[in-house]
Amino acid sequence: MRATAKAQPNIALIKYWGKRDVDKNLPAVSSLSVTLDTLWTKMTVEFSDTRKSDDLIVNRASNQVLLPRVSACLDHIAGVDRRRASIVSEGNFPIAAGLASSASAFAALVVAASKASGACHDNLALARIAGAASGSAARSLFGGFVELAAGETCIDVATIADASDWPLSVIVAITEEGAKPISSGEAMNRSAETSPFYTSWLEQQAGDLAAARAAVLARDFAALAAVSEHNCLKMHSVMWGSRPPVIYWNSATLSCMEAVRRLQTDGHAVFFTIDAGPQLKAICLPGEAAEVRATLEACAGVIRTMESGLGAGAILLDSK
Repeated sequence: MRATAKAQPNIALIKYWGKRDVDKNLPAVSSLSVTLDTLWTKMTVEFSDTRKSDDLIVNRASNQVLLPRVSACLDHIAGVDRRRASIVSEGNFPIAAGLASSASAFAALVVAASKASGACHDNLALARIAGAASGSAARSLFGGFVELAAGETCIDVATIADASDWPLSVIVAITEEGAKPISSGEAMNRSAETSPFYTSWLEQQAGDLAAARAAVLARDFAALAAVSEHNCLKMHSVMWGSRPPVIYWNSATLSCMEAVRRLQTDGHAVFFTIDAGPQLKAICLPGEAAEVRATLEACAGVIRTMESGLGAGAILLDSK
C-alpha cells in the first residue's frame, strides 16, 4: 500500500497554451517537449485503512492549497471509494516558478499511486490522468523528445526520439525563486477570453509542431532553434495582449535573452525558451554547455543556474 516514484520536469519547445475543455483540462493545441534529467520530484503515496483524510507534505511542509488537486488525481487512479492517503513530495528545484514543477509532481504521483493502490494502468492511461491534473504532466511520463497530440476528447503522448538519440544540454537561468503571481491555468483562460492574438496562435500551432518534429527527426539544431524561439515568443505575445496583460518576465529574463542572442551571433549552437514564468532555459549542444552557463551566470539578476541533459520518463523507485 506504499510506493515511491520519481519524475523529471519537461520543457516545452512547441508550447502548450490554452484549453480546449477547461473542466477536463484538455489542451487546445498539441505540443513538443524535452524531458530533463537532473531536476526531479519524488512522490511517496501510502494508502491506509485507518486514515480519515488525505494529507500532503511538500518539501517538509503541509500543503493544503495543492491537496484538492492531488486528492482528485488519486480518485482517478484508485476510485472515489479508495482508502485515504499520505502523500509526501520532495524536489530539488523551485516550485510554482515556471519550471514545470507540477508536471514532474503529478507524473510521479500517478506512478506511485497506481502501484500503491494495485491499479493496473499503462503509461498512456497514467499520462491522461496526470494531464487532467496538470496539462504538461502527461509529457513527463515519457522521456527524451515527447509529442503530445491534443484530440477532441483525449490526448495521445509518445516519445519521438530518445534522450540518447540526440543528446542536448539545458541550462536553466533562475531569475526569481518565488511562486509566480498568476497560475498558468488562470493565465491561459485569460488569454483565451481576451487576447486578440489567441485565435492566430491556435491556427499556427500545427505548422510549428510539424517543423519542430521534422527538425528533431533530422537532428537539425538550427531548424529546431528557429521554430522553438518563434513559438515561445508567440505564446508570450498572446499573454502580453491579454487584458489585463500577463507578463512573467523580469529584467533578468531580458538580460538572458540578449546574452543568448550574442552567443548566437558569435556562432554558438544555442537557443532560448521561456515558459509561464521568469526563468529562461537555454538549449544547446553538449559541447557548448560550459560557455552558455558561464554567460548566463554573468547576467545581471540571475540568482543561479542549473544544468541538465535530457532524461527518461517517470519511474517507480520502490514499493511495499
